[in-house]
Amino acid sequence: MSIAYWSTMDTKIGPFTAVVAGDGAVLASGWTGDVGELTPLISPSLLPGEVKQRRDLGPVSTAIRRYHDGDLAAVADIEVRQRSGAFREHAWEILRKVPAGEPVSYAEYAALAGNPSAVRAAASACAKNAAALFVPCHRVVRTGGGVGNFRWGVPAKQWLLSHETA
Repeated sequence: MSIAYWSTMDTKIGPFTAVVAGDGAVLASGWTGDVGELTPLISPSLLPGEVKQRRDLGPVSTAIRRYHDGDLAAVADIEVRQRSGAFREHAWEILRKVPAGEPVSYAEYAALAGNPSAVRAAASACAKNAAALFVPCHRVVRTGGGVGNFRWGVPAKQWLLSHETA
């Protein structure tokens, strides 16, 4: 039976919780104080048998703090583990390469993921992303610059976009 660990920390935009596998890979994360909002986002093939709270998640906690304090690259080297279909997994990998401060439209994101006509699939990849911040779906906006939706709330997405362009 696999064990994962979770921790919640305060950030400038509210509580942030991360769930990590025993080896430290992020399985789910987001701006919530309720780990119960995150565990249903984890792919059934990766779902741990037990999830235990820890005060600190080591490099993951450090990266979260550093990012919110202004080191926008702090989360880039943290391993993330998500499972889905081939397009979605590829799209998540591509999303990790979108630079902070340079948001892309859903259409641009689809093109970057290799299928310019797959705008809905690209939007779905954002919506199904379990590892917010580490897979920066907040960097995808509507054509024309509208912020668009965000699982953790439009105000959080607006803060993140402003934080990355400051």
